[in-house]
Amino acid sequence: MKGSLVLLFLMAPTLASGQPNLEPADCSEVTDFSDLTGNVSEVSGMYPIYPAGHGSETLVFCDMATDNGGWTVITSRMDGELNFYRPWDHYKVGFGMPTSEYWIGLDNIYYLTSSKQYELLVVLEDFEGKTVYAYYGSFAVGDESSGYQLTVGDFTDGGAGDAMTYHNQMKFTTLDRDNDLLDKENCARKYLGAFWYNKCHTTNPNGVYRWGADGTLFAVGVSWYPWKGHDYSLKSFIMMIRPVQ
Repeated sequence: MKGSLVLLFLMAPTLASGQPNLEPADCSEVTDFSDLTGNVSEVSGMYPIYPAGHGSETLVFCDMATDNGGWTVITSRMDGELNFYRPWDHYKVGFGMPTSEYWIGLDNIYYLTSSKQYELLVVLEDFEGKTVYAYYGSFAVGDESSGYQLTVGDFTDGGAGDAMTYHNQMKFTTLDRDNDLLDKENCARKYLGAFWYNKCHTTNPNGVYRWGADGTLFAVGVSWYPWKGHDYSLKSFIMMIRPVQ
């Protein structure tokens, strides 16, 4: 998601039977706006999508390069410019800019994953320049009445190890909404983030952005425990989803 990635502000047409469709549901339906071939765009960047049930445009980052593209990025950490220690209402609707750090919004994740079956790819980079990934063949989030309950499974290792299974079936927790399983404490407050915390986490993508190994405050960084432990905060942390083919 570096280098040649291009910022695109556009109404990206999706063609069905040769006709333009101006409302792609996700990045897998975003087609090349430069012609009318109906081919999926090969250019990564910011595009508008229209998740089923949402009723309006949502700007997202589309990764069109990784594994044949079509990935909708749901969260991105890369430079620490954005504060992710936020209340429930912010995580509900989303925040940030898709071309830098952002959270797509729990409602949007629900709208997307309730309409069809999705897969999840987590791409991690450390400050030494190494990149690894974790793939999950199934990923879904419930609606707000369920606490945006997470369903994730079918793990395949790409060097990162499995940190998401521990969070399977958990509800989302923020600093002002405690849905985790930790007695007498709020995991979001304890680890300065927001996530589908259990008792509390093996990954903390929405934690405090730090620069590599830092044990000053235990496990508050942007971490992925199976790969780097609790006290290493990653340089880049991308979660992206795509309909299962």
